Amino acid sequence: MARREDTLAGKLLVAMPGMGDPRFQKSVIYLCAHSADGAMGIIVNKPMPDLTLGQLLEQLDIPRPPASEEIRVQMGGPVEPGRGFVLHTSEYATQGGTMRIGADYALTATRDILVDIARGAGPRRSMFALGYAGWAPGQLEGELAANGWLVAEADDELLFGADHGAKWEKAIRSLGIDPRLLASEGGMA
Repeated sequence: MARREDTLAGKLLVAMPGMGDPRFQKSVIYLCAHSADGAMGIIVNKPMPDLTLGQLLEQLDIPRPPASEEIRVQMGGPVEPGRGFVLHTSEYATQGGTMRIGADYALTATRDILVDIARGAGPRRSMFALGYAGWAPGQLEGELAANGWLVAEADDELLFGADHGAKWEKAIRSLGIDPRLLASEGGMA
């Protein structure tokens, strides 16, 4: 997707308390792409209840390291829920399969990264997701104008930290906002 001055790629979308869509309540989404053609992101704080990285690697016939049983696979979003994505630090890249997102992060959707991670040759930090969140042209801008989302800066802990239940509040607090003071409905002045 073409870059532009007002792109939100590389930022976090933080769902406001009044989010009407239950799939996105208290979601923190890392925006991987944003242009006039639409937007695409990965939810980073909604672990799948019954799927670990170890189980995913086993399903794909990839040898699994012992620690992989403790790593939760995330529900990345409602679009293409059978498609896997790895959001990771940018020092790792595959030939033609990695999309850089700013200087610090990248997204890879090939089997190669899973093999590399399993053998200890993957990125420094990563998270695994099935599916993604997507917006048609102008749709995200409309949701932002309707006070559906806050925009925050991404950091390693919000993207890759294991305390998924605390990410929404941490993201809001990173903006200097006390989440208890947010109204569930926005007003118009």
